[in-house]
Amino acid sequence: MQVQSYFSSLDSIDGELATLNLGPTHPATHGIFQNVLKMDGERIHSAEPTIGYIHRAFEKLAERRPYNQVTPITDRLNYCSSPINNMGWHMTVEKLIGCELPKRAQYMRVIIMELARIADHLVCNAVIGVDTGALTGFTYMFQERERIYEMYEEVCGSRLTTNIGRIGGMERDFTPAFHAKLKDFLKTFPARFEEFNDMLERNRIFIDRCVGAGPISAERAMAYGFTGPNLRAAGVDYDVRVMNPYSSYEDFDFIVPVGSGDGDTYDRFMVRQEEIRQSIRIIKQAYENLPEGDYHADVPDFYLPEKPDVYTKMEALIYHFKVVMGETPVPVGEVYHAVEGGNGELGYYLISDGGRQPYRLHFRRPCFIYYQAYPEMIRGSMLSDAILTMSSMNVIAGELDA
Repeated sequence: MQVQSYFSSLDSIDGELATLNLGPTHPATHGIFQNVLKMDGERIHSAEPTIGYIHRAFEKLAERRPYNQVTPITDRLNYCSSPINNMGWHMTVEKLIGCELPKRAQYMRVIIMELARIADHLVCNAVIGVDTGALTGFTYMFQERERIYEMYEEVCGSRLTTNIGRIGGMERDFTPAFHAKLKDFLKTFPARFEEFNDMLERNRIFIDRCVGAGPISAERAMAYGFTGPNLRAAGVDYDVRVMNPYSSYEDFDFIVPVGSGDGDTYDRFMVRQEEIRQSIRIIKQAYENLPEGDYHADVPDFYLPEKPDVYTKMEALIYHFKVVMGETPVPVGEVYHAVEGGNGELGYYLISDGGRQPYRLHFRRPCFIYYQAYPEMIRGSMLSDAILTMSSMNVIAGELDA
C-alpha cells in the first residue's frame, strides 16, 4: 500500500492498533527521548513524542553565571558543532555591549564556524547512510571529522565541547600547526568527500530508501518554524548568514542550496552535501584573504589579559580579577542575535538589568522547534522510515531538551 493511499484510510481502520515505544532506550533516539507509536502492522498510524528525559535547565543555569561562564553551557546544546554555539553567544553579548571586532577576528570566527558546520553535516549524512545499511561512508567521514577536531585542539585545546573563543574575539591567534592542518584539509578533503558522495547520491538502494521518506511541504515547514537545512530542503531559500549577515559573512561569495520542494530525506541529505561544498568555498575565501591585525577587540572589561601581563602589571591583574569573578556590569538592554547553526537558526534572546549576570536568557533551539513536526512527517510511513526521518532531521538530544 502506498503512503498516499494509506493517508486517506487512516481514520477508518478496522481492527486493533498496536502501541510501540520508539525510545527512549532505542539507540536512534539517543537514549533520552520517546515516541509512542500507534502501529497498523508496519505502518505508523500516529505518533506522540515525549521529551525532557535530560532537561538540564540551561537557561536558568545561565542566569546564575557571569556572562563569560555561560559559554561552556552553550557547548552542550548542539555538541556536533559547538563552536557555532559558543560564537553565537559571544556575538550576542558583543551586540549588547557595543563591541566591534577587528576583521581578522571575524574571519577567524568564520573559518572555525564553517569547519564546525562541515563536522555537523558529516555526522548527520553519514548516519543517514548507516540507517540505510551503508556503513563504509560513516567510517570514511569520521576520519575527516577527526581532522577537524585536531584543528579545534590547536585553537583551544578541546575537541567536542570546545568552549572556543571569548567575548571580544578569539583566545589566541592561529598557530603554525593549525595553518598546516587547515591547508592540508582544504587540499585533500574535497576529493575524499566526493568519494563519500559517490557512494550514496546515485546509489539505487539509498535513493529508494530516502526519496519520499519523511516529506514536508514548504508551507507546513514554515508553519512549524523550520529553519536551516530542513527548511531549505523543503524549497525555502532562507539562510541567516545571507538574510542577516554577521561576522563579515557579507564579504564571501557562496550559494545557498535549496531542495526540490519535496522536503524528504533525500532532499535533506543533498542540501547538506552541497552546504559542505559551500563551507569549503567560504573557508578558502576567508583563509586566503585573512586580514592582518588583532585577533580580539580592545575590551579589557570583558576580555582576559595575557598571562604574562597578569603576573607583572597591576592593571592587568585587576582586569583579570574582574573578568573571572564576573564583577563587570553590562549595559541595561534587550537583544536578540541569531547565527546559522548546523541544523538551523540558533538564537539568543538576552535581557540585561545591568547586573553581572543575565536577567533573562532564552535559547532559540532549532531542534526543539522542528521536532514538533516529526509525528506529521512519519504518519503513514513504515517503521524503518521513522528512524531514517529522525536522522535526516538532525535531531540533537542535548539541544532538544536543553
